[in-house]
Amino acid sequence: MESVQSIKQRFGIYGRSEKLHQALDTAIRVAATDLTVLISGESGVGKEIFSKILHNLSPRKHNPFIAVNCGAIPAGTINSELFGHEKGSFTGATSDRKGYFETADGGTIFLDEIAEMPKDTQAFLLRVLESGEFIRVGSSKVLKTNVRVVAASNVDLLDQVRKIKFREDLYYRLNTVPIYVPPLKERREDILVLFRKFASDFAEKYRTSPIELDAQAGSLIENYNWPGNIRELRNAVEQLSVLSDQRTITEADILKIIPGIRTRNLPVASPDHAEQAPFHEREILYKLLFDMKQDLSQLKNMFYQLVHANDLEMPEAMEASFPGSSATGFAQVSPPGWTAEPIPIAGSREEPSPVILRQDKGKYDAVEVMEETLSLDEMEKELIAKVLKKFNGKRKDAAEELGISERTLYRKIKQYSLES
Repeated sequence: MESVQSIKQRFGIYGRSEKLHQALDTAIRVAATDLTVLISGESGVGKEIFSKILHNLSPRKHNPFIAVNCGAIPAGTINSELFGHEKGSFTGATSDRKGYFETADGGTIFLDEIAEMPKDTQAFLLRVLESGEFIRVGSSKVLKTNVRVVAASNVDLLDQVRKIKFREDLYYRLNTVPIYVPPLKERREDILVLFRKFASDFAEKYRTSPIELDAQAGSLIENYNWPGNIRELRNAVEQLSVLSDQRTITEADILKIIPGIRTRNLPVASPDHAEQAPFHEREILYKLLFDMKQDLSQLKNMFYQLVHANDLEMPEAMEASFPGSSATGFAQVSPPGWTAEPIPIAGSREEPSPVILRQDKGKYDAVEVMEETLSLDEMEKELIAKVLKKFNGKRKDAAEELGISERTLYRKIKQYSLES
């Protein structure tokens, strides 16, 4: 069995993403069998490449391979295209014609955009998968074929089943071995690798030197979601290779060809929640808010201990915040995740004494109560500054602590003017 690395070289696949390697490993393992495979993934991720891997690594590699885009064939003619027709079976049928399943006998047929297949055709396909039998349009003669079916879809077929747009029995028959091809937003570590590869290809094609990215442009490219995936990235590199006067691409050059590259979509919760792309910048804010919640719980616990230890009266406005409180005393209640402990007095060998707070007017200096800022940007800036200080300005360690890439951290440092 060939290795993932050799398959990548053989079929011109670039990237080091773990999810990509998992998909390739599954394809290599199942290629030698006749099992039906369902390839899922967004448009432009390269699903057809996987169908060719499955065919070329199989015993059928010397027999026909036919790729069919089900969404590109009109509903009225798709049965004829797939299964053939007899002369005179419909207007324009001037002779007998073999369909793709008959032509690809002994080989592989790749059905792309399978979700677009009409319901009646789905029933015919199910019969082929189960028994290898089919009937030409306008004929009553049952024919046999030995074809391996590889299907692909850029939409959730199970969701289509729920909406009664796709046959459930056909879905489970096709989904014998599922292969998920990840989009670029789930393999960001591969974006710059692919960019350099495409830049080299187009430099050779147009006989120029390859384009390069400066730091800001590289950050934009790496953090963009690429809804069109590899196809969109390839087109963008070709435009930049042809239209840019300079070989070093700047942020301004990127914005000219992808004006919406700075646009970021917030994550939206949904009942059928698909795996979301990582939102590293917001993770910083979530981490900060979580730390603030812990600090608040600690302060509440400390305040409760003082009140309890000194047998003080709880202010009416705060009683609701401490479950179990009563007029005579308080139950031993601590915020979730915290254990109430007595407050020790340094040097004391006996049971800790309570700390008594007295209301002595004039004893404390007057202070001005400042309203804490609730700006997310300010909170994010403060957290980044703290982490940079913690690691003495070492960006690699700081980025690791924050859970973001060094490029994202570099951009945030520039944005908030945190450079020392």
